Amino acid sequence: MSYAATYRLGTSLFWRDRAMLFASVITPVGLSVGLPVLMRHVTADGVANATQLSQSMASVLLSLTAFMNVAVALTTRRDQLVLKRLRATGLTDGQILAGQIASTATQTMLLIALCTVAVRLLADVPFPANPLVFAGAVVAGSVVLATLGVAYTAVIPRTELAAAATMPFFLLAAIATGVMGPIRDVLPAWVGSVLDLLPTSAVVHAVRTGEVALPALNLAVWAVVGVVAIRLWFRWEPRRS
Repeated sequence: MSYAATYRLGTSLFWRDRAMLFASVITPVGLSVGLPVLMRHVTADGVANATQLSQSMASVLLSLTAFMNVAVALTTRRDQLVLKRLRATGLTDGQILAGQIASTATQTMLLIALCTVAVRLLADVPFPANPLVFAGAVVAGSVVLATLGVAYTAVIPRTELAAAATMPFFLLAAIATGVMGPIRDVLPAWVGSVLDLLPTSAVVHAVRTGEVALPALNLAVWAVVGVVAIRLWFRWEPRRS
């Protein structure tokens, strides 16, 4: 068994899990396409508002399809002792986790690309002005969020709580980028500054402005945090009672 095999396994399980398919594919794609289309037709400056919202929706796809999906999937496999059995196949720990991260990141990238095309066709949202920056931000963001999702499994005690445990991150990411309306405007300024440090905020900022340096630095720091956390606290089997 090789890294490519773990990648294929992760991809296969991604599309076979019906419960997670609804939470990490149907819901974020529906929101990412449906809300900009609605905004396009119910507001006076429809295209501009739809464009702003569509850019913000990248945070929803990243937090649900990348972060939540991998956190729930690996928590489930940990508690079912699947991860422990994978380690017995001769694969290194790095190969197992890298295959899962790459698989989840790939699905996230594909869904973001699909939503970008869909809102262009259905809501007249223009394609990104700087496609290279957009592509780089999406690729880097998908990998970093999937890595952080792996690390986050360390704080999830059992499978039943996995989805609920990831919701705070989703809510913070959505508030930070304006997906949930002007909630951020009524928060203290320092809270907004903290929310800007989220990796999802960095991706949305890069997509909106075309800036590279600060978003890249943000994502690099979060990538290091994720890798270090995995090395220190990731568990391959459930805690014994």
